[in-house]
Amino acid sequence: MLSWPALLLAPLVALSELSIAYALVSPSCASQDRTLLHAVAAVSLFLVLAMTVLAWREWHADGLGDGLDARQRVTLPTVTRADSADAAERPRFVAQIAVVVGALSALVSIALWLPVWVLSPCY
Repeated sequence: MLSWPALLLAPLVALSELSIAYALVSPSCASQDRTLLHAVAAVSLFLVLAMTVLAWREWHADGLGDGLDARQRVTLPTVTRADSADAAERPRFVAQIAVVVGALSALVSIALWLPVWVLSPCY
């Protein structure tokens, strides 16, 4: 169940970064220091990446207990059986979706960090 934080909390962290950074623009402009803005962006990116790594580990750990030997596992394609009615396939599919959502949240977090590097907080 390590995929749920990446699925639900990673987008929330990325959006919270936007709100917190917006609230810190006035104090950063007054002090002419962007350290707090960089800290918020770095912490949120770290949290999003940590949740994504947990989901990625669960996605790959679910495929290891399928009774296949190493040679058979390597030759299998990494395609999900999303249309499967088998309940055993659902955690792997949820973990895959969580990895995608976490990766998109990491991209959003990086995109929110770029203006902090380029622009002055007083603009």
